[in-house]
Amino acid sequence: MQKILSTVFIVIILGVVLYIQQDKKFIPDPAKLVQIVDDCSFTEGPAVDQAGNVYFTDQPNNRIMKWSVDGSVSLFMDSCGRSNGLYFDNHGKLYACADEHNQLWRIDPETKAVEVLIDGFEGTRLNGPNDLWIDNRGGIYFTDPFYKREYWSDQDREAVNENLYYRTPEGEVLLADDDLVKPNGLVGTSEGRILYVSDIGADKTYSYHISDDGELTNRRVFCKMGSDGMTIDNKGNVYLTNKGVSIFNLKGEPIAHIDINQAWTANVTFGGPERNILFITAMNAVYTLPLEVRGVR
Repeated sequence: MQKILSTVFIVIILGVVLYIQQDKKFIPDPAKLVQIVDDCSFTEGPAVDQAGNVYFTDQPNNRIMKWSVDGSVSLFMDSCGRSNGLYFDNHGKLYACADEHNQLWRIDPETKAVEVLIDGFEGTRLNGPNDLWIDNRGGIYFTDPFYKREYWSDQDREAVNENLYYRTPEGEVLLADDDLVKPNGLVGTSEGRILYVSDIGADKTYSYHISDDGELTNRRVFCKMGSDGMTIDNKGNVYLTNKGVSIFNLKGEPIAHIDINQAWTANVTFGGPERNILFITAMNAVYTLPLEVRGVR
């Protein structure tokens, strides 16, 4: 009987391994990471524009950098409000979580003109917007965890909770979820029906149903892992970051992991003309990895 059980156990284990290997087929073998940047202090917030160029932040140095589809890397903007998370809308405008003054910005890529969209909630200064995702209507979901910054002139905290917010297309800021420990990375599906939000303080990632008016319902645990940043591919796989990049399928099951030789992996997105290059921000560096899947809007 014990021999039979051992055989069954081995078959199950082999089945799991084969399942994971089958789902990993979108990662080239061997996976070849290319380090394209190594002279930053802490990279974050990668975002792709309509042409496939990828913008990312170097927050300690208060600058936004740009990787162009020709392979070059250049300074896009300095004095950028200590921007963290970035995202492009459907009209080509760049949005930035500018936590130097606890704000959310909209930036014109051509003129570098800045419009402050949010600088508080109900008369209270935000903790420091961290990451954002924009839905197909132009509404903005953003996380507001508290990470004390040495560059803040006023160190006193005003917001009591660390929340998830939603700015409607009309400009009204609403509380989307106030039952989170420390929300951080987030991303939505291309059709705009599911939002994934990481509660890095609870070491969980949740999924929500997005109603037509932007309200979030049916919160459930997607996986028991927190994440600093997040993206999604055209197969519905969700990419989470902390110690490298962990990839989960639609069911919240881990299917692959990309090791990064850094103490921390902050964020991730797809870029390039075909959106098939994974861009990974980690500590002082940025890495790229071509995949057999593509990113989605």
